[in-house]
Amino acid sequence: MATIADHTASRQSIAPKVAAAERLDWPLVFVAFLVTAAVVIAKALLSAKTTPLIYDTDDAMRLVTVRDLLGGQNWFDHIQHRLNAPFGAEIHWSHLVDAGIAAVILLLRPFAGGMTETIAVYIWPLLLLLALLSLTGRLAFRLGGREAMLPALVLPVVSVAVIPEFSPGRIDHHSIQILLTLLMAWGAIETIERPRFALLTGLAAALSLAIGIEGLPSVLAAILAVSLTWVVRPERGPALCQFGLSFALATIAAQINQYPPSRWFEPACDEISFVYAAFAAGVGLVLVLLSVLPLAHRAPWQRLAAGGAFAVVLALALAKAFPQCLGGPYAGLDPWLIHNWLDQIDEAKPIWASLASALPFGVAAAFPPLLGLLVIAGRLVWGERKDLGEWLVLGLFLLLSVVVMIAQVRGTRLAMPLALPAAGCVIAAARRRYLSGRRVTDALIMLAGWVGFAGLAIGMVVALATAPFEAKASAAPQTQAGQMVCRMPQAFAGLAKLPPTRVMAPVDLGSHLLLFTPHAVVGAPYQRDEAGVRDTFRFLNGSIAAARQILGVRGVTLVVICPDAPEMGGLPDAAPDSFVKLFAQNRLPNWLLPISKPTDVLKVFRVEP
Repeated sequence: MATIADHTASRQSIAPKVAAAERLDWPLVFVAFLVTAAVVIAKALLSAKTTPLIYDTDDAMRLVTVRDLLGGQNWFDHIQHRLNAPFGAEIHWSHLVDAGIAAVILLLRPFAGGMTETIAVYIWPLLLLLALLSLTGRLAFRLGGREAMLPALVLPVVSVAVIPEFSPGRIDHHSIQILLTLLMAWGAIETIERPRFALLTGLAAALSLAIGIEGLPSVLAAILAVSLTWVVRPERGPALCQFGLSFALATIAAQINQYPPSRWFEPACDEISFVYAAFAAGVGLVLVLLSVLPLAHRAPWQRLAAGGAFAVVLALALAKAFPQCLGGPYAGLDPWLIHNWLDQIDEAKPIWASLASALPFGVAAAFPPLLGLLVIAGRLVWGERKDLGEWLVLGLFLLLSVVVMIAQVRGTRLAMPLALPAAGCVIAAARRRYLSGRRVTDALIMLAGWVGFAGLAIGMVVALATAPFEAKASAAPQTQAGQMVCRMPQAFAGLAKLPPTRVMAPVDLGSHLLLFTPHAVVGAPYQRDEAGVRDTFRFLNGSIAAARQILGVRGVTLVVICPDAPEMGGLPDAAPDSFVKLFAQNRLPNWLLPISKPTDVLKVFRVEP
């Protein structure tokens, strides 16, 4: 701890006047982008025969919604009409992301023909990758000068939490949430010296809420950062006002953009809605009031107390108005589904569960953000005081992201990018010290910085260290490989030729069936398809008589399964005559007629009268 802090303190950080005289090294950014893009494209092409380009269910569903939007579905219509067959179910995602992907497809369509979608799902994440490297490079430059940029541009390539979100085929909204988090952090840091950036920070916070509620912790970090800047520097009152107004008005505009007027006042906890518009309006009102009240000549603790009092009143008012959201975005979901489905999703589990089940990956994902916190703490305690505020803001964003990461391992995708500026600064400082003194300790610290912040490297170190103590490999890798085969486009070729009908399939297969076939499905992994997901689990795990009744009520004529899907393992309390157990015993009833070939990847059964 002391050694790292000593090097962060001695990094000779560039004073604002000197930093302003430097230029951001854009050629380095573009070179890093070209190299990184080449790596992820090569990986996608080399693994194309074994790994589907669109593997994740959310990416598959995202492309389905884009197709629907291009096909003429109303902007305000979020119903996926082929989901929860035959009733339809709402996919509450923002169409703002769909619009960006649709624009790329429209631009490519005159030139690419049948390859349009394939090329688009390569281009879209790569465009966002350029934005990612621009922001990480900009943040590192702001805090550590040009020397700190190289690590911040290289390390994303070896991050198990970051680079997958910007690889070909990954078109869901998580990459945009990462970019908006970095934009908020940069804007809040710049607001300390350049108040006009408060406007940018407020707009980014509003857009983050519009894209997905998982951005809420970062939004809270932005609110706290701008507010605390005003507490310490009361002359930043106008910036506080600009942030509050831009955040409130842009969030309200985003909520208006989501649904038609008839649904503007409809509360929802899992998406941008009247709940979050009220939250943003309340925050905006509080910040505007604080900026105009005669508090500039008061002591900092008095401004802090005033802000805290307003915050408590606002929190109590929101809790009173929307008590249903106190339990989180999924509070209204069937408790049975929460226990048997949502709680079993790997990325929703706490970090210690990931460490217990996959130690190398867990360490590779979690260690770099924790190391970033350690570096920032050392910088705050032992570093120069002139840019203390900037490091406090970065530390605040990273701290809240690490808290989320501990609760749910998927939080690593937001925490890791925030650690990159700290990585760049500590590595650059160690390099400078080594070049000036040629001491072995400085070289070792520089090497430790590269390895410690490189998730892939630290994961490999842990894997090698624990290999002698590992038990024999389980069936998990084979199961995952089987799922990959089941999500390859060619696996759906035969199904796609059949006339459109209604299909019962494991939940994790639903999105890909919608993407690659014209059929409707009962279940896909989305909480708004609560009835469809519950009926799918009942079909697989209940008695076969109840399963047939579900098919009859929904008019399902095909059952499609991937034998390697985790759901085919069944629940602990699955009925003795459940579908999953009868299939495992090759004892399915004769009203389920196999129509797929023995060599087919997906097993298809026609439901006989």
